[in-house]
Amino acid sequence: MRNKSDFPALSDSITRIQSLATSDKESINSVTNEILKDVALTNKLLRLVNSAHYARSDSVGTVSRAVSLVGFNGIRNLTLSLALLEHMQDKGNAQLLKEEFLRALMAGTIAAELGSSQLESEEAFIGAMFQNLGRMLAQFYFPEEATTIRQLVGDASHPVSEESAALRVLGLTYEQLGLGVSKAWGLPDSIQQCIVRPTGTPPTVASPDPKSHLRWSAKAANDMADAMLHADPEEVDRQLATLSKSYAKSMAMAPEQLKAVTTLARVKLNELADAMEIRVPIHSPAARLLKLATVAVQQPVGDASQSAVASAVDSSALHATPVSALSPEDTVRNQVSHATAGTDLSTQTLAGGIQDITNVMVEDFKLGDVLRMILETMFRALGFHRIVFCMRDPKTNLLTGRFGLGPGVEKIVKNFCVPLNSDDIPDLFATICGKAADTLISDTSDPRIVARLPSWYLRDFNAPGFMILPLIIKGQTVGMIYADMLVKGELTIDEKQLSMLRTLRNQAIMAFKQSS
Repeated sequence: MRNKSDFPALSDSITRIQSLATSDKESINSVTNEILKDVALTNKLLRLVNSAHYARSDSVGTVSRAVSLVGFNGIRNLTLSLALLEHMQDKGNAQLLKEEFLRALMAGTIAAELGSSQLESEEAFIGAMFQNLGRMLAQFYFPEEATTIRQLVGDASHPVSEESAALRVLGLTYEQLGLGVSKAWGLPDSIQQCIVRPTGTPPTVASPDPKSHLRWSAKAANDMADAMLHADPEEVDRQLATLSKSYAKSMAMAPEQLKAVTTLARVKLNELADAMEIRVPIHSPAARLLKLATVAVQQPVGDASQSAVASAVDSSALHATPVSALSPEDTVRNQVSHATAGTDLSTQTLAGGIQDITNVMVEDFKLGDVLRMILETMFRALGFHRIVFCMRDPKTNLLTGRFGLGPGVEKIVKNFCVPLNSDDIPDLFATICGKAADTLISDTSDPRIVARLPSWYLRDFNAPGFMILPLIIKGQTVGMIYADMLVKGELTIDEKQLSMLRTLRNQAIMAFKQSS
């Protein structure tokens, strides 16, 4: 597997996401920056967070807010799932891979519904999903061997278990393969333990040990997902009823409640598959899961499913800017409505960010969260190389870098230091802020520009072009947004984009005012 070109990239991606999401030292900004390095992952993550699965009435347009709302563990689960899906792309093997992924996703969704708390649901989702890791890896990296294993299991004349078939063909079981790779990736012990399925009959009472209960939840969810995928349509309900009765006591639920969980999970799987843009042939085994989800929406499955479906409609609607959110309100409303009427992706991203920030600012918010959302919106929309937010220190009257996005920015952001009142000739940044002038420098090699750039900038940044947006309140500089490009001549901003960038900057100013 290590000799396959894709495996190191998959391993690196999962390892970085896992280490960031579980570190006590990492901030929302670090996790956001890591996700933003992958454009496809960013877009799919935002689609997922806006799906009815999360039942939000307002849309989420920035990764920063997604991390704040869903939490580190939730984002870890989504990004790990998406990383597997994104890397496991193979034209000749695509449908079988989708089948394996959808089966794992269904198991995770059922397990999450069995959780009694958000934390338990998050652990159950990823634990149940990764219980299938060995099978998914085999299908991707060893498709011929995986086919042979399925044939051995399906041979009616000499049936064998999947475990025995995998051991005969691969020399190890799917469970051993998944566990070995999960250890190499540094996945949490809770996930590794879920990969090893508990043996014997389900307990007659819910286990008081959270780890043991998590493993049984993952096994129950996977057994139900297998029945939903492989059983004949007319047999599905009967098999689910049997499994519900078998696992009910160990899950501390009535059999009817447990079976109802699978109904809701079917609805949510359809929403997740749509958000992930997973398409399967109509008559394929995988389509049974999605077809069943469509049927389930038409059946009375309780308030939870109804709110989930209604939320899917709400999240796609354009919400007008509340009157109390910004000044001037009409400017924001017009920019959003015009930008979403079919303009380019850059303008749509700017408009989506403006709307997202507007929604946040009518509620209780943290200044840092809003500023991160503003930087992220600019960064994604214009494709900047790096972007940095600087804030004035009232004691020293220095503009200093606080956080940013882009490759390597964490190591150099603190070096951004602009004296606003100096006895010496002010540098270029101080001059721009002193004039309160939104400025675009398209060629920093101009001798007149180079002469005014501070030495720390030439050493650590030295971009061929950059943009400066000062934040001014009552004639005093309180902050500054710096953004640059890597290639000379790339930094071009049209009038519409500039207007929306200024709106975002003004939202930052309003956030300062409301927070003071």
